Amino acid sequence: MKLEGRRESTNVEDRRGKRTVAAAGGVGLGGLILYFVLKSFLGVDISPMLEQQQQGTSTEYVEDGTDYSQVDVELMTFCKRILAGTEDVWDREFKKMGKTYQPPKMVIFSDAVNSGCGNATSASGPFYCSADETVYLDLEFFKSMKRQIGADGDFAYAYVIAHEVGHHVQNQLGILGQAHQQMARYGQNTKQSNEISVRLELQADFFAGVWAYNDNKLFGSLEDGDIEEALNAAAKIGDDYLQKQAYGRTMPETFNHGTSAQRSRWLKKGLTTGDVSQGDTFSPAYSQL
Repeated sequence: MKLEGRRESTNVEDRRGKRTVAAAGGVGLGGLILYFVLKSFLGVDISPMLEQQQQGTSTEYVEDGTDYSQVDVELMTFCKRILAGTEDVWDREFKKMGKTYQPPKMVIFSDAVNSGCGNATSASGPFYCSADETVYLDLEFFKSMKRQIGADGDFAYAYVIAHEVGHHVQNQLGILGQAHQQMARYGQNTKQSNEISVRLELQADFFAGVWAYNDNKLFGSLEDGDIEEALNAAAKIGDDYLQKQAYGRTMPETFNHGTSAQRSRWLKKGLTTGDVSQGDTFSPAYSQL
């Protein structure tokens, strides 16, 4: 991606090098790790699960004096520039709809973090919390993408951020709240709630593509090979691909992000149209997604 000279978002909080200390009454972080094993790439908005764990928890951050490598410095700058790009694009897109876009915050952390939805660890992968309208990201995730799932490249990284911002766009449009209400009626980990989760995730993929299309239109940011990087990443984080890697088989009734083909298809649709109105993942029959 061509990002030289681009502005950096001021909506980024750096919590790296700050050790999380949770007071008594909080839920232990270890209990969350298993839940996130198959959600560890481009995580769903985890608010419904974590928000109930926040009550009675207080957190302080203790500096540990960490020095950062040049790679980390560059990744931090990258994140700020990508988030700024999402702010510019979605501000314009919301104005077209007669709405006002309120951008999310981004917290960069290491190892563990306390969010408005409760405690989480790096095992969660990047996630969006609607309770505090914040995207949470450990930079180590980018370093592990190539090693663990064979996905790499700056536009693949940008897709990760844009996907989580896509959940914020859903929140701003009221889509996320409605979906959460429906999921609550069905209960967690039911076939019906998983299907709603898939619809949310595919739409967030689509919104990531819409951002990329319009960011390129505004700034000429895309280079040869960028789109292929993102589509490869989308294919590598499909539920079917991850389950085959983990278990040697797929369990479609447990899918909650979408298959590799679905995620690639909706990302590509956003990339080729740039049109928010074409991202309705809730009206089609589930089998047609």
